[in-house]
Amino acid sequence: MLRRRTLLAVPALAAPAVLARSAHAQQARNWPDRPLRVIVGFPPGGSLDVLTRLMAERLSARVGQPVVVENRPGAAGNIGADAVAKAAPDGTTIGTIPFIAPLVAPHLYRSLPFNPERDFAWVSEVWEFPNVAVVPTQHVPARTIAEFIAWAKTRPQGVSYGSPGVGTSPHLSAALFLQRAGVRGEHVPFRGAAQTIPAMLSGDVHFALDNLASYVPVIQEGRMRALAVTSAERWPTMPDVPTLQEAGGPAGFTAVSWSIWAFPNGTPAPIVERLASEIAAINSSPALIERARTMGAKLLASTPDAVRARIERERALWREMVEVSGARME
Repeated sequence: MLRRRTLLAVPALAAPAVLARSAHAQQARNWPDRPLRVIVGFPPGGSLDVLTRLMAERLSARVGQPVVVENRPGAAGNIGADAVAKAAPDGTTIGTIPFIAPLVAPHLYRSLPFNPERDFAWVSEVWEFPNVAVVPTQHVPARTIAEFIAWAKTRPQGVSYGSPGVGTSPHLSAALFLQRAGVRGEHVPFRGAAQTIPAMLSGDVHFALDNLASYVPVIQEGRMRALAVTSAERWPTMPDVPTLQEAGGPAGFTAVSWSIWAFPNGTPAPIVERLASEIAAINSSPALIERARTMGAKLLASTPDAVRARIERERALWREMVEVSGARME
C-alpha cells in the first residue's frame, strides 16, 4: 500500500513543475505582444546606433512587432543605461549597453544613477570593436610596435596620444599600453576621431589606440600606419596588421570595445532567453556579418551567463586601466 501511495503521489508532486515550465514556454512564445523599443546611449549616426538599427530591423521582421530605436545620448552612455535600468521590466524595453557601464563607469564616476550589478538583466553580447594602434606616416618613423616604443623612449617629453574623450576605451587602452611599455604619454582628449585624425596628420598628436572603424580610410590611403590591433586575432580586412601580442607589445594586453543587449532587471527569464535566441539567429546572417565587418565590428551572440562571465573576466583589466589613466568624472 505504501508503495502504491508513493507512486500515485509522484504525478501530483511533478504537476507544479510541469505547469511552471508550460507557463514559461507560453510566455516566451507570446513575446512580444506589443511594439519594442531599443535605447542607445549615443547620438544617431555612430557605430553603436547604426548596428543597433540593423539588428532592430531584423528583430522586427522575426517577431512581427515594430522595434523602435530611441537615442538617449550623454555621459558616455550612462543616460541611456539609466533609462533602461529604470524602465518597466515587461520585456518591451531593450538597451544597447556598452561594456563601459559595468566595467569602467563604477571606477570612473564618483556616483552613478544606476547599479550595474543589479539593475540589468543581461541577454547577450552583440558585437565588439578592436582598437588599432596608429601613427601618422609623415611624422612618426616607426613601422612596428617595437620601433614605436624605441622611438618614443628617445623623446624627453614622451609622446602625445589622442582619444575621443576621458574614460573612453581608446583613452584607457592607450594609457595602459604606454605605461606597460615604459613610455611617457600625454593624453589629448577630443570629441571623436573626426577631430583626432586631423591633429595626428598635422603632427600635433603622435599616437592613438582608437576604434579601427574610424581609421580604415586614412590607413588605406597611406596617411596613417597601423602598427597592431588590440584584439586576440588579426582583423579579417587587414590581415597584414599583427595583434599587439604578435608585434611584441606588453604581455597580456588584449582589449576591445564590446556591447551587450539587456533588459531592465526583473524581466521574466523566458523573455530574456527568447531574445538571446533571436540575437543568435540575427547575428549568424552572412550578410549582416559582412556589413558589420566593413564597419570594423565583429558580431557576437551568447547567453546571460556568458555576459556575466566576461564581465568578471575583464573586471580587473579595466579597473587597472582607469587607475593608470588617473581619470575621474563627477
